[in-house]
Amino acid sequence: MCPQHSEPGTSSEHSSGRRGTALPTETPPGPDGLPILGNARSLIGDTRAFFDELSTYGDVVSYRLPRMDFCTVLHPDLIEQVLMVDYEQYEKWGLEDFGGEFAPNGVLLTDGDQWRRQRTMIQDAFTVERIRSYGETMARSAEELAADWDDGEEIALNHAFSNLTLDVLTRSLFDLTLDESESIVTEFAETLNDRGSLDGLSTFLPMWIPTPENRRYNRVLSEFRSFIEELIDDRRGQEDEYDDLLSLLLTVEDADGNTMSEPEIRDQMVTFLFAGHETTSLALTYTFLELAKNQSVRDRLDSEHDAVLGGQTPTLGDLAELTYTEKVIRESLRLYPPAFIMFRKTTENVALGGYRIPEGTRITLPQFFVHTDERWYDEPETFDPNRWTEEFEDSRPDYAYFPFGGGPRHCIGMRFAMLELKTMLPTIAQSVEFELLSDPNPALEMATTLRPAEDIRARVKRR
Repeated sequence: MCPQHSEPGTSSEHSSGRRGTALPTETPPGPDGLPILGNARSLIGDTRAFFDELSTYGDVVSYRLPRMDFCTVLHPDLIEQVLMVDYEQYEKWGLEDFGGEFAPNGVLLTDGDQWRRQRTMIQDAFTVERIRSYGETMARSAEELAADWDDGEEIALNHAFSNLTLDVLTRSLFDLTLDESESIVTEFAETLNDRGSLDGLSTFLPMWIPTPENRRYNRVLSEFRSFIEELIDDRRGQEDEYDDLLSLLLTVEDADGNTMSEPEIRDQMVTFLFAGHETTSLALTYTFLELAKNQSVRDRLDSEHDAVLGGQTPTLGDLAELTYTEKVIRESLRLYPPAFIMFRKTTENVALGGYRIPEGTRITLPQFFVHTDERWYDEPETFDPNRWTEEFEDSRPDYAYFPFGGGPRHCIGMRFAMLELKTMLPTIAQSVEFELLSDPNPALEMATTLRPAEDIRARVKRR
C-alpha cells in the first residue's frame, strides 16, 4: 500500500499532464482501511492498460495481488530516489515469494553485504580495457552469421540473434564454443520467460503447485544447473590457462581472502548466460525490426556506415564516429527495453513522493511505461532516433530513460552490451537488410524479458 500524508484525492506534487489524483477514492478499502487499485486478473489481461489506469491516479500508486501489496512509481525523480538516493532502503525482489528464483546466489538477486562482496569480486571482468578486448570476437561472430545467410532466405530474427549473442557471450566471457550444448541455454531462457509471463496465472502460483509450467521450469532449471556445474568442473585445475570470467570466478578472493562458494559460482554463470545473451538478442531483433519499417532511418544509417566504415567491420577507433548508429540503438532500447520492468521491496517504512510506504511493499519501476510517457517524449510511440540530441537529453530527467537500471545496482554488463550492439549492428547492416514477413507491429509478451509473442520473420536481402 502507498498511503499518502495528505487526504486521499489530493494531487501528488509530481503529477501533471495526463496524471490525475494520487489514489482512487471510489475503490473499496482493503482490510487495513486503505484504498486499493487493480487486481491480478486486470494485470494479466492487459498489462499496458493496467499501467495506463494506474497512471491516471498519480506517480505513486498502490495495487494488490494475491498475498502481496505493490506500489508502482512512474516519475523519473522518484525512480532515481529508489535506485540511487535511498537504494539501501529497497532490496531486490524477484520470484522468491513463489519459489521461482533461478539464481538466488548470483549478483543479480543477492543483497546487502553479499551483493557488495560479489560485485567487487566480479567487476574486474567488466573493466573498460577488458571489455574493449572483446570487440574483435563480437565483429567476427556477426560476420560469420551474416555470411551464412543466403539471399532470399527466410529467418526468424529473434532466434538468429539469440544464437549470435550466445555465441559472442560464451566465446568472450567463458572461452567456450557451445555448439550442440547451446540448446539447453536457449531452452532455459524460453522456460524462464514462460514462467515469468504476465499472460498467465502461473507466474503468481507457488512452485509447489504441480502445474505444467512449474514442472517444466523445475526440470529445465535442474538440467541447466547440471550443465553449468559440468562446465565448472571441467575448468577446475586449468584456471591459470584462461583469462576469462569463469577462471576469475574460480580464483578471485574477497578482502578477507575468501573465494566464492560453489552455489555462488554456479549462479553467476547461470545469471550471465541467461541475462547476457537474452537481452542483447532482443535489442538487435527490435532494432532490425524498426529498420525494416523505417526506410529513411535505414538510409541514413547506411550513409553513416559507408562514410565511416566503407564496408569494413567497425574497430574500437570507429565507434565514436558512429553517432547515428548509437542514436538508433538508444531509440530501440527506449521503445523496447528488454528488461522492461524493475522490482524492489522496501526493507523498512519509507517516504516517497509524499507517501508513507510500509516495509515489505513490492515496488515496480516500469521502464516500458516511463520510456513512452508523453511528459518526457514528443510522439512517444514513434521510432525517431533524431530525438537524441544534447538539448533533448539536457531537458529531460535522468531517469526518464533507464534501460540498464540505475544507481549502484545498474547492469554490470551495460558496457559489454553497448559495445556488442554498436559493433554487431553495423557489421550485419553492411551485409544484409531484411524484408519483414510477419506483423510489422508484433504483439509483445511481458515475461522475464520483453519478448515478441510470435517469431519476427524476415527475408534476407544481401547487399
